[in-house]
Amino acid sequence: MASKVPTAAEIEALIAQCHPEVRAVVAYWRAKAGTRRMPARADIDPAEMKPYLPRVSLIDVVADERRFVYRLVGTEEAALRGYDPTGRSVGEGYFGPNRELAFQHYQYPVEHRAPFCYRGDFEVADGSVENEDVVFLPLSEDDDKVNMILLFYHDYSDHPRVEPSSVLLRTQSRKNEE
Repeated sequence: MASKVPTAAEIEALIAQCHPEVRAVVAYWRAKAGTRRMPARADIDPAEMKPYLPRVSLIDVVADERRFVYRLVGTEEAALRGYDPTGRSVGEGYFGPNRELAFQHYQYPVEHRAPFCYRGDFEVADGSVENEDVVFLPLSEDDDKVNMILLFYHDYSDHPRVEPSSVLLRTQSRKNEE
């Protein structure tokens, strides 16, 4: 059974509740869009997003059965997954409870030409439970057809699989010290 499609107002309310880093990436995306509905990939400058790059992924929207293909996956995301899905379709490399839900999350920004946000827990294939804020931000060369999705997330879970120099572990240790 398909889940209820959230309204734009519901998505905005979710984004407003997200971790400050997620809200900062959404604000950056909006600033780059300016008066357009969405920015183009060329508008996004990695140097301006340096603190967030380990958790950024770029997903191509393709006109074949693959639908969505990982173009670039940040180092934190690859470490969290235990592998790098770059070059794979979302159907092959999704990270979530099931393939259909993954496709729904990626399809929303394509159909609505607007951000999609997921907040909460989900179980992944290895049985672990993730707690994340995730935004799916559409990119378009012509401000009409979405040709890429910028994904960014904040993970609230503790991840021993992540390398010791990880931003995630530094953030977790600060939380534990408070």
